[in-house]
Amino acid sequence: MSVSDQQGLFVHELRDILYAERTIEKSLPKMVGEATDPQLRQHLERHLGETREQIANLERVFDALGKAPRGQRCPGIDGIRKEHDEFIEENGKKAPSSVLDTFLCGAASRVEHYEIAAYTGLVAAAHALGNAEAAYLLQANLEQEQAMLERASSAHERMTRQLATT
Repeated sequence: MSVSDQQGLFVHELRDILYAERTIEKSLPKMVGEATDPQLRQHLERHLGETREQIANLERVFDALGKAPRGQRCPGIDGIRKEHDEFIEENGKKAPSSVLDTFLCGAASRVEHYEIAAYTGLVAAAHALGNAEAAYLLQANLEQEQAMLERASSAHERMTRQLATT
């Protein structure tokens, strides 16, 4: 897709984050299954529901723009997913569950930082383009991502302290 203006860039970025959200939606059940810490598992399960809401919000934005809700390959999220998969493959059977849970918190935080950066830019672009509906929906997604980052960071700090004392 050739991008020559702000509207084209906005659609490009929407397709990127839609791909990312759909990738995350597929990855979260696996992470829930890998988590042994009850609080972490609860956070990931909750975020799976939020991710589905975020996908629906993105689809509404595409609909309002008269565009098909088509994702576009996102190397950023693919790299974060690959890092997770490789770590689990190499360490999943031999590392203590506390180490794996701490890693999962870090992985979740990396995903949230990526999404927060994407949604921050999208909200600004929606405002600049005068698209209040898109700005509202994207802001809702951004706020959910920020809340999940806070939950993941809090769990990560707790687990890191516990790991350091064992």
